[in-house]
Parts: sequence; structure tokens; C-alpha cells
Amino acid sequence: MAQMAQTFEFEVGPEETGMRADAFAAAHCPDLTRSAAARLMDKQCILRNGSPVVKSTRLCERDIVTVLVPEAREVDIVPQDIPLSIVYEDDALLVVNKPKGMVVHPAPGNPDGTLVNALLYHCKGGLSGINGELRPGIVHRIDKDTSGLLVVAKDNETHVSLAQQFAVHSITREYQTVVYGGFSSDSGYVEKPIGRHPVDRKRMAVNERNGKYAYTSYRVLARYTGFTHLSCVLKTGRTHQIRVHLASIGHPCAGDAVYGPHKVITSLGGQCLHAKKLGFVHPKSGEYLEFDSELPEYFQHFLHSLQKGS
Repeated sequence: MAQMAQTFEFEVGPEETGMRADAFAAAHCPDLTRSAAARLMDKQCILRNGSPVVKSTRLCERDIVTVLVPEAREVDIVPQDIPLSIVYEDDALLVVNKPKGMVVHPAPGNPDGTLVNALLYHCKGGLSGINGELRPGIVHRIDKDTSGLLVVAKDNETHVSLAQQFAVHSITREYQTVVYGGFSSDSGYVEKPIGRHPVDRKRMAVNERNGKYAYTSYRVLARYTGFTHLSCVLKTGRTHQIRVHLASIGHPCAGDAVYGPHKVITSLGGQCLHAKKLGFVHPKSGEYLEFDSELPEYFQHFLHSLQKGS
């Protein structure tokens, strides 16, 4: 058996009775998909009450599920000819419009088909190396099911400059989302620290004890029955920040299976969240550049359905 890096142990709750073992493991372990969980089961690295399970195993309340996650290893990333929506490109950087469903960089369970695979093919390997072998060119990330704009560095000097701008919060980042519920005011903000959830390590949470400072401002764009269309501007860039902040005030993003209501809107294929605007100072020219992207089809279709009252 491969050397184990981490061991996770979870107790099955009453609402999880009958859940498949692969789905349960993926829902509770950081960076683990159902397919990756199935591969761990093939290696007898997922146990129920001390005994190996198969992916179709149905769990019972109070079962103890142990997940043994092997040491991560660096892998050779294969450039792949995957279409990219490139908003801007020069010798130093490029701005891409990532579609919903695309993972930014390889991780356990997602070895290929990622944005990095596509970038390596498009840039013929010419990307910054500061973030290591698995994340060449990646200065910042957005979630798999969040769509929108990302800036990618082609060399280390550009990468350092952009990273510094993110560190001092001088980057312009505006998102749009549709959330549950209505707002009495037209604008507001959430200023709460964000850190790992104290129990579920795959989730983030408002964490007063161990969280990092986070600030999100929002503005109402349109109101619908049961939902509100918002524009959100990030002052900080914590993991899942908008999703966690809005859920913390009772307005989770529509379609969010992690922070939203139990009965999720599955037709959205994940949270209705789009990184619409991105602005920064070009590291080489010193010019401020700002880019805006159209709302993707899934987002527009959802707004249309809300306008019709369906």
C-alpha cells in the first residue's frame, strides 16, 4: 500500500443513512471526487467500521468511515488541445474566460482535462513556474463550478507582480450571482473571517477563532420571487469567500450543493456564480487593464426563467 499522508474519520449522520460510500467520502474529504474515492476503494483505502468497502456500499447511521489518502505525488502534465476562451493575450500574460465545470489545475481525481492542460498546449509550455509543476501560470483560482475570468502568467516576473497585487487587494474582482431570498436594502457588505470548517474539512466557514479576515460587498441588480440577482466585489480572496459569506447571512448561491439548501437546483450544475470583471496593472507596461465578460448561457437562462416566474 502507498504511504499514507492523511487519515480522515467520519461518523455517518441520520440524514446520510443509505448514502453510497463513494459519494459520502467525496462529500467529506478535501479535493476528493467520487471517481477518486472509487480508486481509493480499489486500493482498500476506504473502510467502514474497519473493513474495506466498495463504491456501491450503502452506509448506515453511526457507521465510522475511515479514508486513507496517499501521499500526493508530482505528475507529468500532458498538454491537451482543449478550446480556450481567450479574452486577452500578450507576451507576458493572458486572460481567459473559464467555463463552468472546468477544473483549474490537476488534483487527485482530476489528472487531466483541466485549464492547466489546455494552457500548456496553447502556450507551448511557456508559463510561469512559481506555483510548481502542477500549477504552472496559475496566479489565482476560481472553483470548478464557478465560471469567469482568470489571469495567467507566462513568466515568473509577471507572476510575482500579479501575486503582489492580489496580496495587497488592488485587483478589481467583480462577480455576479443569484441568491436565495430578498434584500431590504440595495447594497451592503459582509465582513467576517473565513477558515476551514471545524468538522467538515472540505468546507470553509465563518470561523472567528481560526479564520482570516474577509470582506465582500454586494449590490442588488434585480429582485425576483424568492431570489435576488447580485453584483459582488471582493476586497479579499479567501477560498469560497462569496459562497460562504452570502450563506452566512441567509442568502446562499442558487445551485450551491455545499453551502445551499439540501434541495439543490440541479439544473444549474453547481453554484450560479460568475467572475464577470477583472482589472489589474499590467506588470510590464504599467497600464491598468480591465476586462468584462458576458454572463454565460446557464446564468442567462436561469435569469430568464426567474423573469417568467417559472
